Amino acid sequence: MPAESLSHDAADSRVSYTVPRRGIVHSAELEIKKSRFLALLTRVDTEAEAREFISRVSAEHRDARHHCSAFVLGPTRATTRSSDDGEPAGTAGTPMLQALTAHATTRQRTADEAGDLSDVCGVVVRWFGGVKLGAGGLVRAYSGAVTAALDTAPLVRRMRCRELTLPLPYAEAGRVESQMRARGFTVLPTGYGSADATLRLLVADLPGAIDDARAALASITAGHASVHEGPARWEDVPDM
Repeated sequence: MPAESLSHDAADSRVSYTVPRRGIVHSAELEIKKSRFLALLTRVDTEAEAREFISRVSAEHRDARHHCSAFVLGPTRATTRSSDDGEPAGTAGTPMLQALTAHATTRQRTADEAGDLSDVCGVVVRWFGGVKLGAGGLVRAYSGAVTAALDTAPLVRRMRCRELTLPLPYAEAGRVESQMRARGFTVLPTGYGSADATLRLLVADLPGAIDDARAALASITAGHASVHEGPARWEDVPDM
């Protein structure tokens, strides 16, 4: 088995973080001194999913000499692992992991915020071209391949949220939904029953955010809102 590195963060405390869009394998390829570096990134929610992806990529590219990997899991990135898969120690997996954890979205860079990408697995497949790159060259190649893939990868926010539901007369549902969207709230598809419609909102699992949503609903409905608050859960939402 290739050598691996492992670290653990503090207890899970984040309310939202950046993740790749589910169901997509995103790629980028570099050629450096006749060696090919193919970076493949995908969304993973568990360590088992990450290992399955690494195994699948390795099987699909058996003709390559190295299949180096790194993955990050959890809201606080509590689990990180990397593998050099035969490259000199510290020249592949660790730079790949650093590229994943350092990545910031355009919005984050504009706001001068640190990146928080997680739930991602990256594999860089290398076909050796006959020219040795040296330790520094390998570090730049493996991190650069991951960075190139991340630069165009589709990313979203994963938010710990609660669903707020509000029964409304059919005639009022469209108006209330439109006004909540205009105020920046995430509105789920409205449910329609035999007697009334049910407005559905996703709100960050923070007392202030929930209070703001309740206040907005009370204002729009002239105080007639009867809001039900669901249990906390994680959901993918557009990056605001």
